[in-house]
Amino acid sequence: MAVQEIWQGPFFEDFKAGDIYRSSVGRTVTEADNTWFTLLTNNGNQMYFNADYARRTRFERPLVNSALTLAIVTGLTGADVVRNGVGLGWKEVRFPNQMYVGDTLYAETEVLLARESPKDPRRGLVKVRTRGISQDGAVVMDSERNLLIWKRGQAPTANFFPTPREEEK
Repeated sequence: MAVQEIWQGPFFEDFKAGDIYRSSVGRTVTEADNTWFTLLTNNGNQMYFNADYARRTRFERPLVNSALTLAIVTGLTGADVVRNGVGLGWKEVRFPNQMYVGDTLYAETEVLLARESPKDPRRGLVKVRTRGISQDGAVVMDSERNLLIWKRGQAPTANFFPTPREEEK
């Protein structure tokens, strides 16, 4: 019986300027998601949880909390972009269009730059532009982000699965 290796990347060597990574799944935002996130973060803006209040605005219904949009888009890039690294920070996060409860988010990440880390030869620096895109194609989040990505064979997850002990008979 052969052990089947699951996809472990991408690693630093896989990133090339101009490449585009699209999230392998989408995520529909529910009313519970929006309300709980807003309350959890102590955001008192009624625009996110009070339908009567929102009805009186130009939006006519509650908006999805923009910090939740950022969090979900970041999560959607996890497996496809930053599985083997860490984010070093965002630059100019923008929300050019509104998100509403019931909208589905997808993430698209373009590699802008990939270079060796001057401080750590085991990792590389990757600069990306990530966009959150709703089901109708509207860009609802746009940002640049710097990542520090492990090189192949250097990640702490390399060979992390334990070898099972033989059962005593």
